[in-house]
Amino acid sequence: MIAFDYAALLLLLPLPWLVRRFVAEQQPATLLQLGRLPDELSNSVHSNKLPMVLLLLAWLCMVIALARPVWLGEPISVPMEHRDVMLVVDLSGSMDIEDMNSGNDEPISRMTAMKSVLVDFVRRREGDRLGLVLFADHGYLHTPLTLDIRNLEQQINQLVLGLVGYMTAIGEGVAIATKTFIDSEAPQRVMILLSDGSNTIGAVEPMAAAELAKESNVTIYSVGLGAESMLVENAFGELHETNPAWDLDEKLLTEIAELTGGQYFRARNREELAEVYSLIDGLEPISDAEQTWQPRYDLFHYPLLTVLVFIALLAVHRRQYG
Repeated sequence: MIAFDYAALLLLLPLPWLVRRFVAEQQPATLLQLGRLPDELSNSVHSNKLPMVLLLLAWLCMVIALARPVWLGEPISVPMEHRDVMLVVDLSGSMDIEDMNSGNDEPISRMTAMKSVLVDFVRRREGDRLGLVLFADHGYLHTPLTLDIRNLEQQINQLVLGLVGYMTAIGEGVAIATKTFIDSEAPQRVMILLSDGSNTIGAVEPMAAAELAKESNVTIYSVGLGAESMLVENAFGELHETNPAWDLDEKLLTEIAELTGGQYFRARNREELAEVYSLIDGLEPISDAEQTWQPRYDLFHYPLLTVLVFIALLAVHRRQYG
């Protein structure tokens, strides 16, 4: 598609016609009356129309060149700036509870389910910067924001319980993750907080940390992990049903998420945990961080060169016919 950067200049095109139409011609002082012109002079009179045509064509090309024509290609969507995502993961002792369904009726630990789902989630994050914060007795920045998702996958697979203690410092985890966004210029700042308990330790209150996240334009999506019931064997060898997620503070996780404009999700098994991360991915689409770029190619030099051609033809004509 052809467009003009200075399309208003095209209004100059009829200027020669306006000048010829409204500016009065000067009559020569004396007129020479001839009954009949010789044949060679008659041909010369007719040929005088050619300079006028060449001048008009040169004017046309000059105005078009001044209007700066450009060829616009098909719009191309390109990622704007990357999206920053911090994974804030509970590594307390309760993550060792085997109440997650693996899909083949064999229970697996919350830790195993979490690592498997996180690795799948990270693999789909091409173009994003991701980081990892762990919390137990304290919050700990395990992996700063990075585009190297392959390295992050390896670090998630190498996580072990006891790395940062056995208690649950939710507030410190959120606060440290928020701190990593201070120098971030990403259009989207997302924190995914996963916990299976309640805040039991830490120097920062969870809601105070959530306030800091809100002030930093960080959206928090929280996930409560743990089954609602499981069978355990007592000292007499009898099986009885119990609630392994009795200490999960869903109220706190909901308040943290809603304060920052996010949502709270509950994951009772590995399948629900995977669905939660897929849903979060849909809530924060990368397409929101795209911009459209349209290729453009300048064409003004073509009419400008044509002007030179017409002027050259006019000069040749003048030399031949005077």
